[in-house]
Amino acid sequence: MVRTILLATLPVALTVATVLPAPPAQAATRSGLSLEVLSSRPDQVTGGDALVRVRLGHGVRPSRVRVLRNGQDVTASFKPADGALTGLVDGLAVGANTLTATAWPYRDSLTLRNHPITGPVFAGPKQYPFVCKTERSGLGPPTVDNHDGQGYRVEGGWSRDCGLARPVIDRLYRATDGRFKPMPEQRPADMSRTTLLDGRTVDFVIRRERGVINRFLYSIAVVEDGWNRRAIFRFDGGVGIGHDQGTLGGGHLDPHGLGKGYAILYSSGTRTATHYDLILGGETALMVKERFVEQYGPPLYTVGLGGSGGGIQQYIYGQNHGDRIIDAAIPQYSYPDMVTQTIHVGDCELLERYMDAGPRWARWEDRTALIGFNASDTVANPYTGRPGSTECVNGWRGLTPLAMNPRWTGDDDPEWARMDPPGVKDTVHWTHWEDVKNVYGVGPDGYARSPWDNVGVQYGLRALTDGVITPEEFLDLNARAGSWKEARDMVQEGCPFVPASCPGGWDPWSARNAHQGDPAPRRTGDPVAIRNVLRSGLVFRGAIDIPVIDWRHYLEEELDMHNSHQSFAARRRMLDHDGRADNQVIWFTDARPGGARFDQTPEALRVIDEWMANIRARPWRGVAGNKPPLAVDRCFAADGSSIAAGPQVWNGVLDRREPGACTRAFPLYSTSRIVAGGPIEGGVFKCELQPVARAIARGLYGSWRPSGRERARLDQIFPTGVCDY
Repeated sequence: MVRTILLATLPVALTVATVLPAPPAQAATRSGLSLEVLSSRPDQVTGGDALVRVRLGHGVRPSRVRVLRNGQDVTASFKPADGALTGLVDGLAVGANTLTATAWPYRDSLTLRNHPITGPVFAGPKQYPFVCKTERSGLGPPTVDNHDGQGYRVEGGWSRDCGLARPVIDRLYRATDGRFKPMPEQRPADMSRTTLLDGRTVDFVIRRERGVINRFLYSIAVVEDGWNRRAIFRFDGGVGIGHDQGTLGGGHLDPHGLGKGYAILYSSGTRTATHYDLILGGETALMVKERFVEQYGPPLYTVGLGGSGGGIQQYIYGQNHGDRIIDAAIPQYSYPDMVTQTIHVGDCELLERYMDAGPRWARWEDRTALIGFNASDTVANPYTGRPGSTECVNGWRGLTPLAMNPRWTGDDDPEWARMDPPGVKDTVHWTHWEDVKNVYGVGPDGYARSPWDNVGVQYGLRALTDGVITPEEFLDLNARAGSWKEARDMVQEGCPFVPASCPGGWDPWSARNAHQGDPAPRRTGDPVAIRNVLRSGLVFRGAIDIPVIDWRHYLEEELDMHNSHQSFAARRRMLDHDGRADNQVIWFTDARPGGARFDQTPEALRVIDEWMANIRARPWRGVAGNKPPLAVDRCFAADGSSIAAGPQVWNGVLDRREPGACTRAFPLYSTSRIVAGGPIEGGVFKCELQPVARAIARGLYGSWRPSGRERARLDQIFPTGVCDY
């Protein structure tokens, strides 16, 4: 069956032909007509349906056109508009399907490859066990998909894939107290009003569709009385290790976006608190976008919005999928990607354990010399309850075992009690590497391969050459820093990560899972894992060509994990990729303690809207050539007022020019690997090695000229050589 799309969120039902953008002038083809899929790539159709357009050449009348799906006539539901026919073709079989359009003497055929709504499309084998959370989310129990005692236990059987028979559609209104509530039959007294992008003021009532796509929960929400033909895809952050359907975060009912008339797309599968497999995340986002387009038609544009892991996803999906998911991005508190963060974050506890053991590092602010991150003698330490901490402690503590230790997880959700077979949770290796084993691969020991490596890394090298630490301190640090054990050799964490072991098993550094000694051995990253991840799309290489407004609050003085130099790490990778980064602008807003926290997001959305309008009007100018006046590097005071704007404001960060106005206003920090001589972009999993003698000859140690004894000590610590970045 082929059905006409109805826009149920609008006061009057409109056909697709009413709202779809007109085909461009070049729609006419030499064949007289041509088929195209609007909702996805032809080879990546999912769920058995696809929004299809038949473009008509000059002189081809719509009444002459016939459309066949696998030989069956489905012409009746295609509707004409602006020289084309558009319809939603459903009833597609899993696998290859042939769509044919004819208008004698013209003919065009297209193969549609349809995939199940449960996936996969390209992300590889599904992850099991997989915990269902449809009931927690108010959507009822998942559908039974097996009677083999596998998965989540429900009445009548089990669910491995957590599906729902059909989407759940409801109407909500935003009350005057700011909450969304179920819409009653009569207009409620506490109904709020909202002013749309076009200036109209309407009742704040939305239509929301929720369901399961690619095994994850999704939501599509649109204000009933005025979709502005623009969409926001909300991406959420956090750090998750998978095996979980996840839940819908608050962003799926973004009040600002909905209030301006944007459609809001959301999925628990594009929430990094659920998992960090961004190949799977990209697949899920494409499927949710496909569902939206099938319901509402192609939007004018879709802009990404979200912070931390939500910012990472925008960089990765923009790189891997072009403009198929988002046409523009507003990454907030971003990093270039997650996997290269594990490189230096994995150093944190090794270095903190070393510094905690020595009086030399009792002054907390001195620790920046080794870890690169900010440190403070006054910020409260959440583990000691006393003043004095670092970003490693406040921002990253606990993430080393979360990413690396297969025997520790904080996932104690009650849904696990309904998972079969009994004890299935204990079969999971709870690491990031395992979560994304489809990329990293699995080693002969049965554990996912890990790329983490610190062979040849000279911790504190810049501190040595700057005269902050002595040669003796440098040697002692590198002899004792150590590395992480292999996953198969790790044991359960201690206190504070496992409260039952407190207070006697105090081990915030995960020292029980680290190699120690003098010299302590270093860890060699698995070369297969490194090769696989570098070619997978999980690493941001800088290959992105959509408008990007990278915005963050400046949070360095709070020792927040979202360190500010990461915006420039992304820019450096873009410059390294093709010499250009003029499609990205970087905005900082002051949020130091004692001041306000102004939200620059509404302004960023306005600038993106103007930028996208320019691109539609003058596509030949490209992304950079269509930048509006406010799409420039900028920094703002705590009240949102401008401090400085323009191409020179961040001078001195990625070049050797005099610091610009924003550079001076917002000091940046680095990482342990940058301190060790690595580049600001931070993407080196395993460095090239050079003999110690060559490093000395090249002057790598500044004014220090190692004695014979010191050279022997360096050779003992680094028997295979030191990093040559």
